[in-house]
Amino acid sequence: MSRAKQLFSQPQPTTRNHGDYGAYDRLVEEQYIQMLMTNTLNNTFYADTQQLMDDAMVSHQEMAEVDAGFMARALVYARNEGLMRLQPLYGLALLSKVDPDQFAKVFSKVVQTPADLADFLTILRGTGRGQGGRAVKRQVSQFLNGITEYWAIKYNGRGRGYSLGDMIATAHPKPTDMKQQALFRYLRGHEVDLTDLPQLQALEKLKATPNPASRMHLIEKGKLPYSVVTSIMQPTRTVWEALMSQMPTFALLRHLNAMDRAGVFEKSKNIDYVTGRLTDAEALRKSRILPFRFASAYEMIAREELRSALREAVELSIGNLPSLPGRTAIFLDRSGSMQGDYLRIGSVLALALYKQTRGNSLFWLFDHMVEDARPKMDESILSQAHRIRAQGGTDTGRPVRELRDIGEKVDQIIMITDEQQNEGSPLYAELVRYRRMMNPDLKAFIVDIAPYQQAMVPPRDGNTFYIYGWSETVLTYIAETVAGYDTLASRVREIEI
Repeated sequence: MSRAKQLFSQPQPTTRNHGDYGAYDRLVEEQYIQMLMTNTLNNTFYADTQQLMDDAMVSHQEMAEVDAGFMARALVYARNEGLMRLQPLYGLALLSKVDPDQFAKVFSKVVQTPADLADFLTILRGTGRGQGGRAVKRQVSQFLNGITEYWAIKYNGRGRGYSLGDMIATAHPKPTDMKQQALFRYLRGHEVDLTDLPQLQALEKLKATPNPASRMHLIEKGKLPYSVVTSIMQPTRTVWEALMSQMPTFALLRHLNAMDRAGVFEKSKNIDYVTGRLTDAEALRKSRILPFRFASAYEMIAREELRSALREAVELSIGNLPSLPGRTAIFLDRSGSMQGDYLRIGSVLALALYKQTRGNSLFWLFDHMVEDARPKMDESILSQAHRIRAQGGTDTGRPVRELRDIGEKVDQIIMITDEQQNEGSPLYAELVRYRRMMNPDLKAFIVDIAPYQQAMVPPRDGNTFYIYGWSETVLTYIAETVAGYDTLASRVREIEI
């Protein structure tokens, strides 16, 4: 290669990021996956809710025009692998108009609970689609024919804009037997014999019973969900004790602090029960709780026995993930714009990655400077993540430059960031220099946990891979890519619908 080509053939930035720093436009498929996996419509450091909503609408519409089939697969991926809800439902509402056939193929893979259906119908109405037409009504009817008594108790009248009774009135599903007919009548608010619906019978009696002993009996006999019980009455310690065994693992995690305040954990047997649930590896695998949720609970709870269980839960939740071969450099952005959930998410992911390398890696924190985090294999992820704090500006090129300066050869770089560089040398330029001087086969992974659309690396860099979101699939995807996988968009295209 001539000297002129070396100097002038590198791609030049095509846009500016929110820090007014040079950046690159992503391919439309990559932009869409990123939006689905990270845009929760909550305010971020650089964008408010309305801006994120506007960006989401543009992204959904653009993807629908370019490739509705890819859009359908991406919705399934985001809902099931990324564990996202709102954006897949938003996209599904648009897809129902653009391509009813693709919509029908993926409806049941995206709409999984009555809460999903309520939000989907609310989005349709809020975007001027009314009831959505025949294609939507057909899918809604099929879904409602699968309603169980438990779902009727848990999800009816939850204030989501559509109750199950509203949905039945809208879609007119035909009941398949007398029990389902009674269930539909109950949900519509009609008078009905509840003899064959014992959970609903227990619920109605609970509403009318002031006696504490009778209430406890009905809660336990009816196996009434915690969310319904707590909406009817202020839970006491005794009520929480009755609800504990019926709560899903995620609900248990979310209510640890409330139960502690109610005095539940003054009894050692309750601590033993909860810690047993939180450290049940198989239950954790099935619950698919996002790793950073444990960190949120960890920061809220003070009781050491529970904090210990949460530390163990995170270790167990990553225990079956594939290991990363070779030498790895892990860089975590701790700059000011990462403050809050982004840094909490990033810290847990980075430390989980470090442990997956079995210690054959380095883990640096960076802002406008670089600091060796000095992680410990024998200390829990949550304990170490809890000490990481946001500070400073953002120089994404700095850790790569320092890696080169100390002569450290690695096989892959993993950077967890919101990509909002505002000073220093561009990441892409530093990657080019590192590959030229240290390792031409270096793979770089940018784990983007924010919904901003600009990229730090041009889209055709074949050895740099973008990953979006914060589920444990981030770790799996990195390991698969090191072993020869392609881009995240390629993975989405392979999803069967």
